[in-house]
Amino acid sequence: QVQLVESGGGLVQAGDSLRLSCAASGLTFSMYTMAWFRQAPGKEREFVAASKWSSSTPYYADAVKGRFAISRDNAKNTVYMQMNSLKPEDTAVYYCAASRSWVIVSARNYDYWGQGTQVTVSS
Repeated sequence: QVQLVESGGGLVQAGDSLRLSCAASGLTFSMYTMAWFRQAPGKEREFVAASKWSSSTPYYADAVKGRFAISRDNAKNTVYMQMNSLKPEDTAVYYCAASRSWVIVSARNYDYWGQGTQVTVSS
């Protein structure tokens, strides 16, 4: 049984930093693209960042490029996202997801999801 468990969310002020973690079990972690999505109230779930199993090059949404950094530790079956210079518009529930698809920005291509962790950025 595959499980993805996120942690690290919280309430911070604009300009602060947070580090999200996602611990995976029940899958061959090194063979999956791992990604972060987010969903704000009243909005669709959107792609934030991804780390492909087949490439060391990370992928980012334009809205977070230069502020967020995704990384993975295959030995620990864990993916991280360092979030710096947080803005109020980053407020959302952040989800970890795993995929074997080559198409990484669409949520429909992800096989497994975590339960989400809330990030709230106050102005």
